[in-house]
Amino acid sequence: MTTTLPAPARANRSQTQLNVAWGQFRKNKLAVTGGVCIILLYLLAIFAPFIAPDGLSNYSTTSITRYHKPTPLHVRDPKTGAFGLYVDKFAQSMNPDTFLQEFRPTGEKCPVRLFVRGDSYRILGLPGDIHLFGTGNPECKVFLWGAEGLGRDLFTRTVYASQISLSIGVLAVLISTVIGLVMGALAAYFRGWVDNVINRSIEVISAIPYLFLLILLRSLFPQNANPILVLFLLLCILAFISWGDLARVVRSQLLSVREQDYVTAATSMGASQGRVMFRHMLPSMTSYLIVTLSLAIPGTILLESGLSFLGIGAVEPYVSWGTLLNQTQDGGIASITDRPWMLIPGFFIVFTVMCYQLLGDGLRDAFDPRKRQ
Repeated sequence: MTTTLPAPARANRSQTQLNVAWGQFRKNKLAVTGGVCIILLYLLAIFAPFIAPDGLSNYSTTSITRYHKPTPLHVRDPKTGAFGLYVDKFAQSMNPDTFLQEFRPTGEKCPVRLFVRGDSYRILGLPGDIHLFGTGNPECKVFLWGAEGLGRDLFTRTVYASQISLSIGVLAVLISTVIGLVMGALAAYFRGWVDNVINRSIEVISAIPYLFLLILLRSLFPQNANPILVLFLLLCILAFISWGDLARVVRSQLLSVREQDYVTAATSMGASQGRVMFRHMLPSMTSYLIVTLSLAIPGTILLESGLSFLGIGAVEPYVSWGTLLNQTQDGGIASITDRPWMLIPGFFIVFTVMCYQLLGDGLRDAFDPRKRQ
């Protein structure tokens, strides 16, 4: 005779499973390292205005220092002999060969200080104007990772671009997960024509290649649209194309859960259809959803970066890592050999995806009873 566990007992059992999975996850050093690195990346994105030297002035203000090399840091001032961090002071002068105005070092050094005042900003609603480092002198720019094609600090733009790349990846996956859960639960619970409509919709979306569908949907909107609207549309498009696979898995899992005794008991006791689906059926997929989210986010980040690299993603004044990487195309192979610092945004894309993959593999092993030690 099959007995049905009461709700408190099922909750305690689920809590015990999570504790066991967490203990197993902590044993995987690579997965823990990946998770810590992801947390650091999101802290970098949240506190980008504080970390970036001089703030938005380095982000959006153009100058004639196109593709400026990374600023060398000196540990000693040759004039005073004082030790510390110093950068060269630049002055505008005429290049006798090209007859163009450009910045050249004057021989003087400017000290690099911590916690200097610069452009005002808001972080989580809190105002401030203190930046992690800088010179406080507009004639002494700190191009830590060099400058891009319009003379804007690549370090500042990379830090700010992390806000777009990381947030769109997470938000798109969360939205697609909610849609997939709801659609899969509806198909499994009601079946019949509801199941047929949802499955046919998934087949239509899956029949079109993802990249082609992304480009097709994005091309329906003008290039000169509002940048905020473009980001919102990009978020919706990424979420729209990726809910189908999850809905199929949810449907197949919940078809078996639907026949369990505790679901039948809840229905016979007069529980509403919504309560049965969201309170009794969907919680059984908690471990699967945790693993799926950790593995789906890096794929979405890659998709967004690819669209931005092709010029149909984030647009000015907002940039993502893919938008910054797009500028490496200027000048062909020579741009890579002469300006290798322009590849730094690509490193962040690869590093983020790698960390998410390590985290996802660790979570998958932690929730798999066959791989527990």
